[in-house]
Amino acid sequence: MSQPQTHEDSNLDLNWRSDALDLGLDYGMQTIAVRAGQHRTDEGEHSEPIFTTSSYVYKSAADAAAHFDGTKTGNVYSRHTNPSVRTFERRLAALENGERAVATASGMGAILTMCLAYLKAGDHLLAANQLFGSSIGLFDNYMAKFGVEVSYVDCFDNEAWANAVQPNTKVIYCESPSNPLAQICDIGFLSQLSKANDVLLVVDNCFATPALQRPLELGADVVIHSATKYLDGQGRVLGGALVGSDKLMQAAFTVVRSGGISMSPFNAWVFTKGLETLKIRMQAHCSNANQVAQFLVNHPNVSTVHFSGLTDHPSHELTKRQHHMKDGYGAIMGFEVKATAELDPKSAAWHVIDATRMVSITNNLGDAKTTITHPATTTHFRLSPEARAEAGVKDNLIRLSVGLEDVEDIIKDLAHGLDSL
Repeated sequence: MSQPQTHEDSNLDLNWRSDALDLGLDYGMQTIAVRAGQHRTDEGEHSEPIFTTSSYVYKSAADAAAHFDGTKTGNVYSRHTNPSVRTFERRLAALENGERAVATASGMGAILTMCLAYLKAGDHLLAANQLFGSSIGLFDNYMAKFGVEVSYVDCFDNEAWANAVQPNTKVIYCESPSNPLAQICDIGFLSQLSKANDVLLVVDNCFATPALQRPLELGADVVIHSATKYLDGQGRVLGGALVGSDKLMQAAFTVVRSGGISMSPFNAWVFTKGLETLKIRMQAHCSNANQVAQFLVNHPNVSTVHFSGLTDHPSHELTKRQHHMKDGYGAIMGFEVKATAELDPKSAAWHVIDATRMVSITNNLGDAKTTITHPATTTHFRLSPEARAEAGVKDNLIRLSVGLEDVEDIIKDLAHGLDSL
């Protein structure tokens, strides 16, 4: 973990020197989530301010030149650096136990930054089949367009991962848990595989968050977040982030700086405040999700529940090893409903979704509000039927993001449609 800089250095602006929380004192996660990353100004503010400024003022022409040529570290331009964004980056890096974080305008912006920072024409990207549809679209439609070879394997199949590594493989990429089936990759195995082949392992930790899982501690090189989801937790703003070593994050930062994939100061402030309650929220999300999964697995009109918190799930024990929160399996699950004589698989799924009276029909997730969607016609509709089949996205699949309402009300709302199939 990066340590606060407390020494006097004339080449370092004051607000880059210190952190309100001394991370060298081994504080717990909740303390870090509430206090890390902030630098208090001369105003002595208790809560983190929002720095809505596009540029910064320097003491002299020479001082401006020193900031721009890098001989002095400090703020240059809010496309490059902003105090509100930096507070969020410092806090998230501390929570993920990484040296540095780089914030982006969206989760997809973070994935694009990863591609531009670590891949070039002629390189090979090896990814899991089980990914968010937009990630597959980015890889297949744009990275391939610029000469990056892309291939996919089943996230569960360690032998397939090993056999698919090529001499030009530069990045192994996975989501764990994945979208929309919350499937689990063996991050430890992928770490060994990547290190044996001098390849970067990038793990999307959006569904678990550092409250449940820290991929860097399991051997990943880079962690990706759609901060839009649980890091905010209330569906308010868009943002993304990468976390890793200072060297890898410097490569990502130059992409954000040059490409303008920057996070806004207001959004960064929202995410910073969201991090304060992340662990507490995730505990409540997981508690609700565990109960909802038990309801679904016992419902006669549900054929399959994709949720690693179920003891018969093939990745149940792996999840217990990789997630450090007790009974914390995340709050995203997929479940497949049974077709009827009157309703084909898609119509049956739509019937259950449309019958909800409280749950929100929306493609977002990680919200305090429970959300429900039909992946085959929303998040993954741009994929070919063959690609959807490989990802396990069937016409009768429903994705549920379990929120923070009374769990009895969530279950009652889902039962309204399931009971009437």
